[in-house]
Amino acid sequence: QVQLVESGGGVVQAGGPLRLPCAPAGRTPYTGTLGWLRQARGKERELVARISGSGAITYYADSGKDRFTISRDNATNTVYLRIVGLKPEDTAVYYCAAGHLFATMPQQFTSWGQGTQVTVSS
Repeated sequence: QVQLVESGGGVVQAGGPLRLPCAPAGRTPYTGTLGWLRQARGKERELVARISGSGAITYYADSGKDRFTISRDNATNTVYLRIVGLKPEDTAVYYCAAGHLFATMPQQFTSWGQGTQVTVSS
């Protein structure tokens, strides 16, 4: 019943910034913990970052350190993942997913968006 819509993907140039929004939808939009995960071609899906429903608690996995920032706009109930200094290895399908506060593995997230493809040109 949780509806999540990611957008903002596409073909982007290396070195540039990119912001990916995740917009909960539906009659009663989800307001709990949300994570951004990604899956590169031929690789395992991995957590990049997550943020609590209040926005007060953030977590960055090893893959999400340094160049990634997760934030929440409480007015619009939208969670953003901002990436700077894009690298070709950032190429992946990026997913927004709902999970509990301590979720770190993909199987610990219960509801998923359909994903948005990010392709970083070299």
